[in-house]
Amino acid sequence: MALIVQKYGGTSVGDADRIRNVARRIAARRKAGDGLVVVVSAMGNTTDDLIELAGRVTDGHPEARELDLLLSTGETMSMTLVAMALHGLGVEAVSLSGAQAGLRTDTVHGRARILSVEPERIHQELERGRVVIVSGFQGISEEQEVTTLGRGTSDTTAVALAASLATQRCEIYTDVDGVYTADPRVVPDARKLRDVNYEEMLELSALGARVINPRAVELGAVYDTPILVASSFNEEPGTLIHGGVSMEQFNRVRGIAHDLDIAKVTVRGVPDRPGIAAAILQPLADAHIPIDTIVQNASVEKLTDLTFTVHVEDLRRAVPVVERVAKEINAASIVSDDKLGKVSIVGTGIKSAPGYAARMFRTLSDAGINIDMISTGEIRITCLIQRGDVERAVRALHKAFELEKAEPSEL
Repeated sequence: MALIVQKYGGTSVGDADRIRNVARRIAARRKAGDGLVVVVSAMGNTTDDLIELAGRVTDGHPEARELDLLLSTGETMSMTLVAMALHGLGVEAVSLSGAQAGLRTDTVHGRARILSVEPERIHQELERGRVVIVSGFQGISEEQEVTTLGRGTSDTTAVALAASLATQRCEIYTDVDGVYTADPRVVPDARKLRDVNYEEMLELSALGARVINPRAVELGAVYDTPILVASSFNEEPGTLIHGGVSMEQFNRVRGIAHDLDIAKVTVRGVPDRPGIAAAILQPLADAHIPIDTIVQNASVEKLTDLTFTVHVEDLRRAVPVVERVAKEINAASIVSDDKLGKVSIVGTGIKSAPGYAARMFRTLSDAGINIDMISTGEIRITCLIQRGDVERAVRALHKAFELEKAEPSEL
C-alpha cells in the first residue's frame, strides 16, 4: 500500500458540492489501496472574511495571538466537513487539527515556522485504516499557543507531513492543472510544463508564481520529496516538481514569473561607513518584515542611497521602522513607492549563458517599458517596473523567449 499526502486548496473545497467532489476523489484513491493523509485549506474566501471581520471589531489592528486563533477556525471547518463527507461515502476518516497532527512551530504569530513534526497520532489513525484529514496553515508552539504559518501555507503543511511520513510524493490539488510557462490568465498561449526541478520552481514561486508556496518547495528540495501539482476538477496530468533535470533544460528559460504587489523604500543620504546596511535592515528582520531586492548606490562624498523592496502589505509596518532608524543614523530622508511590480525570467544556467539578460532588456525597451531596478541570481533575472506595465512585460517576454513552443524532452 502506498502512503500519499494530498492537499486541496480553498477553491477545491469552496462549497458543499466541491467538498463532496473532493471526498469522492479521496474515496476512489482509498478504494484503490492507497493510504492517505489529506491536508485542506479554508473554504474559498473564508480567511479573507475572517481578517476583515477582525479588522472591523478592532479598528484594523487585531492582536496577533487572537487573530491566529480566529484564522485557524477556517481550516478546522474544512477538515471536519471533508471528514463528514467521507463518512457519508462509507469511508473511515478522522479530522485532526495542526496541534493534533503534531505540527510544532516557533512562536511568531502569523508567520510561524515549522520546527518539527511529531506524527504519532497520524500513524495511529492510519493503522486503524482511516483516512486522516489535517487542517493546513496551522500548528502549535512550545507554549501551547495556536499559530498560523502565513497566507498560502497549507502547501507547506502538506510537504512537511509528506517528508516526516516518508511518503512517495506529495500531491497538491488546486484550481489549475499544473505549472505553466507563465500565468495563463495573462498569457493565453502559456504552456504547461511536464516537470520542473526544485531550484527553478523555488525561484518561480518566490518571484510571484502562486501555484505553490515557496516554503513548500524548499521543504521538498531539502527532503527530496517529489511534489505533483494538478487540478482537483479534472484528471489531466499535472506538473511534477522533483530533483532531476534533463540536459535539454539547461541554458533555457523555463518560465516567466511576475508579482504585482511590490513596494520600494529608499533611504537617502546614508553615511557610507561599515555596518550601516545592517543598522537599517536588522530592525526590519527583528520586526519579521521580509526584504527582497537590495541595491546600494556608489558613495558620493561619503554619502549613499540604500533601496530595498518589500511586499506591498508590509510597507505600512516597514516605513515607521525605517524612519526611526534613519533618524538614528542621520540619514537625509526616506521615500517609498507602492505602485511597483516585478517580472522575472527563470531557467537553469541562464546566468552563465550569454545573451539572456540582453534579450530581456531589449524586449522591455522595445515595449516601451522602463526598468527601475535589476536583480540577478544563478537561474533568474528580475526587473522591477511600474505595476501597470507588468502584464504587458510578461506577454512580451514570453513571446521573445518562444516559451509557447514545446521543449525537445516533451516532443
